[in-house]
Amino acid sequence: MDEVTRDIQGDIPWCMLFADDVVLVDESRAGVNRKLELWRQTLESKGFRLSRTKTEYIRCDFGATHEEGDVSLEGQVVPKRNTFRYLGLMLQRDGDIDEDVSHRIKAGWMKWCQASDVLCDKKVPQKLKGKFYRTAIRPAMLYGAECWPTKRRHVQQLSVAEMRMLRWICGHTRMDRVRNDDIRDRLGIAPIEEKLIQHRLRWFGHVQRRPPEAPVHSGILKHDGNMRRGRGRPKLTWEETIRRELKDWSIPRDLSLDRSAWKAAIHVPEP
Repeated sequence: MDEVTRDIQGDIPWCMLFADDVVLVDESRAGVNRKLELWRQTLESKGFRLSRTKTEYIRCDFGATHEEGDVSLEGQVVPKRNTFRYLGLMLQRDGDIDEDVSHRIKAGWMKWCQASDVLCDKKVPQKLKGKFYRTAIRPAMLYGAECWPTKRRHVQQLSVAEMRMLRWICGHTRMDRVRNDDIRDRLGIAPIEEKLIQHRLRWFGHVQRRPPEAPVHSGILKHDGNMRRGRGRPKLTWEETIRRELKDWSIPRDLSLDRSAWKAAIHVPEP
């Protein structure tokens, strides 16, 4: 696929290709139709075919303008979606992360259920259960979380789901009145909210150490100072989340250029 479409591929993030999945991005609906038609002609000239049933599109409400019309593929209207799933991530048209957080929590529960026979077995040492949770379940819940601009309710959802899992592993319910800190100490599990911040700051350090022309910088959303502000509080961005966490943890921004010092500063040890 990469060799066939090399001449028509655009820069990241305007064109992203993974195996046989293609994402085309443009600022206008006409631009999307033009790119889609170009890809259809190129692929069909090489013996390939774009799927009419799997092709979908989503219009993100990042700007103040609203363009009317449909996206079509050879005269057939492409279905419009409010959420879009790509490589395990859930994208919403309003730029929020509610669907993605819920999807990650469900993925964590699915991993937990698959290993529940071991995690709920009283013969298995609790430290070993905690190690299994840190290795298999928590990474499933935090997949892609380094790019989340999380709000308090998102962190609360993750924390509640984690504590339910840990209590079941230890064989306790809330009626037993066992403190959350005691549960974590038994299993050797750090709070997921702190691990979430560690994941985000680790990715921030990676982005900071990359050169300005690197493609990773083009995927950061920022507020446009020239655009007229609408009603209510502006949407929380990833940059604002990073700025708040650096202030709370008292970490200087320039420290991210030193990889070893940055890794030591953001490390969250397990109890």
